[in-house]
Amino acid sequence: MKIAIIGITGRAGSRIAAEALRRGHTVTGIARSVEQTTAPVGVQLLQGDATQPEQLAELIRGQDAVVSAAQFRVLKAAPLLQAVKSAGVKRLLVVGGAASLEVAPGAILLDSPNFPAEYKVEAVPGKQFLDDLRAETTVDWTFLSPPALFAPGERTGKFRIGQNQLLSDEQGQSQISMEDYAIALLDEIEQPKHVRQRFTVAY
Repeated sequence: MKIAIIGITGRAGSRIAAEALRRGHTVTGIARSVEQTTAPVGVQLLQGDATQPEQLAELIRGQDAVVSAAQFRVLKAAPLLQAVKSAGVKRLLVVGGAASLEVAPGAILLDSPNFPAEYKVEAVPGKQFLDDLRAETTVDWTFLSPPALFAPGERTGKFRIGQNQLLSDEQGQSQISMEDYAIALLDEIEQPKHVRQRFTVAY
C-alpha cells in the first residue's frame, strides 16, 4: 500500500514509518522542512505545510491511506479532512491522545482533578479533533488513542485492544511502547476494524 505520514519526524511518526516499511509498504513523509529532516531509510520525504489544505491535497493524492501524527495544537481536523477529501484518499488514521478516554462512565481523563495543566495545551485540541472526526460521515477515519504512558520502547507485538475506556494492567499501569502502538496502527490500515471509530491499545 501507499501510505503518507504527516509528522514523520516525530517519535510516533518515525516508528509508524518504520513499521510500515518493515511490512513492505511504500511510505511518503510530509514535513515542513526536509533539509534537516531525518527519516527512516526508504521514506520519500516531501516538503509541505499540512495546515494548508490545497497544498496537502497535492502531496497526498494517490495514497491509499494518510496517517496524521502531527500535534493537535498545530493541525486541526477541518483542514486535514478537506485535504483528504480533495485528494480522494479513502482512509485517514490519526495518532490520538489518551485525555479523551473514559476513566469512569461519562467521565474522561481530561476532566480528572489531577490532570496536569501543562498537558491541556495539547489534550484540549485533541479532544476537539476527535469530536470533529465523529461528525465526519464521508471519510473513513480512525482515531487511535494510546494509553496514559506512551513512549519509545520494545516491539513485542503483545497488547490489548479497547474502545473508549482507558486501559490499565493489574498493577494499575496504563502504557504501551510506540513500537507496539505502530503495530496496532498498521494492523488497522491493512485490515480495517474501526472505521469511523476511536479505539485504544495498551498492555
